[in-house]
Amino acid sequence: MTTVAVLADPPQPGGVLSSLAASTPLSEAEAAELYEALLKDSVLAVDRSGGELLVNYRSAGDVGYDGDPEAALRAVVSDVLDPDAVRFEPQVGGPFASRVGNTATHLLETEGVGSVGIVRPEAARFARTDIDSAAMKLRSTPVVVGPAHGGRVCYAAFREPIDYADCYAPPALGTLTDRALEAGLDVGLLESKPYLETAADLAGAIVSVRARRRAEAIVPPYLAAWIERSDLAVSGGDGGLTLQR
Repeated sequence: MTTVAVLADPPQPGGVLSSLAASTPLSEAEAAELYEALLKDSVLAVDRSGGELLVNYRSAGDVGYDGDPEAALRAVVSDVLDPDAVRFEPQVGGPFASRVGNTATHLLETEGVGSVGIVRPEAARFARTDIDSAAMKLRSTPVVVGPAHGGRVCYAAFREPIDYADCYAPPALGTLTDRALEAGLDVGLLESKPYLETAADLAGAIVSVRARRRAEAIVPPYLAAWIERSDLAVSGGDGGLTLQR
């Protein structure tokens, strides 16, 4: 069984997906609603996989949150799962890579879990099948990485620790792979999935989810519902996809 840590922040306007709010027609409040939908899909995917879910959060001071981050995240998770059956723990460390390293190393070396997966809510269309596929690969490969467009990473799983310092430095896919190989560890790769950071990411995700719904294919339910409620239109041209209202 893989322990999957979802590194999440309270979905407050201006505190999450701020680059999307700045580069798309979304308001900060709408970006926070999108983040909440993504977080719900993430915890649902872990629960359906049979892996052990850990919601890992930063302190109120680190995220500029006027309240209790754990309570805020529990409220979101309660729409999907029984929050009392979910493990919530604070993150330790400053930069993202440091927090990933502290979480993974603690679980692997101190708690002795068999494998650790790391994901953020921004990994759109992250699903149970991704966790299960990674778990199968981890049986023979100590490190498994899920690519995202632009050399980014949507999921990373470890059976053994690596040197995590700056391990997500762009391009994160190459950096994480190199760190594993430098440690003498083989690397397995998953299917590439979307990761929502830019306007182009969101436009592509909207097109993909709408097409999958028309084709009656599986979609992340909360993201799909958010897209259904939104009035965003996607148009294409020589410059790529554009979001409009």
